[in-house]
Amino acid sequence: MKSVAVIILNWNGKELLSQFLPSVVKHTPQDIANIYVADNGSNDDSVAFIRQNFPEVKLMEFDQNYGFSGGYNRAIAAIQEPYTVPVSYTH
Repeated sequence: MKSVAVIILNWNGKELLSQFLPSVVKHTPQDIANIYVADNGSNDDSVAFIRQNFPEVKLMEFDQNYGFSGGYNRAIAAIQEPYTVPVSYTH
């Protein structure tokens, strides 16, 4: 089992994901970490974009927007890695 979970919370952030996710994938050591995108009920093409372009990223789809802390708390509760790295991005 990998020891680190890099968690990106997303809500309608396809544009930001396309800008920043390639760097996160490139610079995250695959041997020790999993990358997760926790989607907070997006209604843009974020989920399809991730599936199509980043198959190595683990996708967590929430049924609605649980907000910043609610989304991260749900994501952290669902993972098994002992260490988490929450990643934030803003406009």
